[in-house]
Amino acid sequence: MLDLLPDLCDEHEDKVEILEPLFNDYGAARTFWGKVATVRCSEDNSKVRELVATPGTGKVLVVDGGGTVRRALMGDQLAALAIENGWAGVVINGAIRDAGAIGDMALGVKALATCPMKTEKHGAGEVNIPVNFAGVTINPGDYLYADINGILVSQEALTHYSF
Repeated sequence: MLDLLPDLCDEHEDKVEILEPLFNDYGAARTFWGKVATVRCSEDNSKVRELVATPGTGKVLVVDGGGTVRRALMGDQLAALAIENGWAGVVINGAIRDAGAIGDMALGVKALATCPMKTEKHGAGEVNIPVNFAGVTINPGDYLYADINGILVSQEALTHYSF
């Protein structure tokens, strides 16, 4: 199921928006999808930690880190917490760290880059608000689908023969 997005685009072209191809795959789950929860934060992953500590039940966390790669918004500890709480994946408009460990984890993770520096922890950030990056506005409650071909977003759940 590594090529899910081309089929979804063919079947639902009028319902999807494609994020610009800026993201790298880091998690072991190369194909993932789910209902979106969002967070906007800059160089402070406090809100990311709060969200992945809640039940994810197949959801995808979309993190708008403003595109900065000076500090990592997720590392192996937060990825493990996301798995423990049932999150399907995380898309980060920013950096991650512990890429080697995350690469062995059953979690979808897409980010711009890696950076070994951890974030500040001041509790800053906004949760469940619209975020805009890579040419697309992503709203809480949208549906995100990702594979090795990229990332797409839809306002409604999409059907596909492999689901």
